[in-house]
This record gives sequence, C-alpha cells and structure tokens, in this order.
Amino acid sequence: MSYISESLRRTVIQRANSCCEYCLIHQENSLYTHEVDHIIPRKHRGKTSADNLCLACLECNRYKGSDFGSFDPQTDEITQLYHPRKHQWLDHFVLDQARIKPLTAIGRVTVFVLRLNDEERIQDRNFLRISGSYPPSILNFY
Repeated sequence: MSYISESLRRTVIQRANSCCEYCLIHQENSLYTHEVDHIIPRKHRGKTSADNLCLACLECNRYKGSDFGSFDPQTDEITQLYHPRKHQWLDHFVLDQARIKPLTAIGRVTVFVLRLNDEERIQDRNFLRISGSYPPSILNFY
C-alpha cells in the first residue's frame, strides 16, 4: 500500500467535488467513504501523484481493482478504462435517467469492468435522481 499524504488526499477530494469520478455518486449519498484510487495501479508502475489519482466510490474502486483496461465487449480489442485525468466524462458517457450509457470503446470497457449498470446500482442512482441528488453538479465540470 502506498502512502497518500493528507494534503494530496484533500486535493483529490476537492478536485472531484467529493464525487466518484467514474459513476458520479456524491460522497453524501454513499454508505461508505469514497477512496482515493490509483488510476494506473502501483503494480503497473502507476505513481502516487495528483495526475494519477482520482476519487472513487467503494463499488467502482473494488470492481476496478488493479485493472486499467480490458477487452471492448463490442470489438474484442484491448481498450483502456476511462482515465479521469486524461479523458472528459461527457466524451465517453451519457446519462439516460440513471443508466450510464457508453459512447466510445473506453466507455464500454469502463461500464463493463466497473459494472456501472448493474441493476442495484441503477436503482440506487434512480432513487437519488428522483430525489434530486443525482447527477451532481460536478457533471457541469466535465
């Protein structure tokens, strides 16, 4: 495990406006504390630096694990996952009510690996959407 300083941790959280940078769930709407994630995992020589860290909810971070790519379910080509520091969310995804629809190969791989549209996750986001808590205003930053 790598040490992430408190100041770097604060930077990541503030930059993400306390939202998961993959599924956009706000920390206030999550049962578990969001985690600072190495976008490119340390085991693949990812650095513990601001440009390789993002904020992820527990579910996204657990499903992602040490992956940084997979096979595109549509083309079977190896494709990288969405990289919050290099990609724009709206270039790869669109929200359809509570479903996160992929627009690109990167989007398809990310939706698949992180299981962004598992039924329970859609139901949770739909409840938040109906209550006015999803999507967060962070979507305007993407």
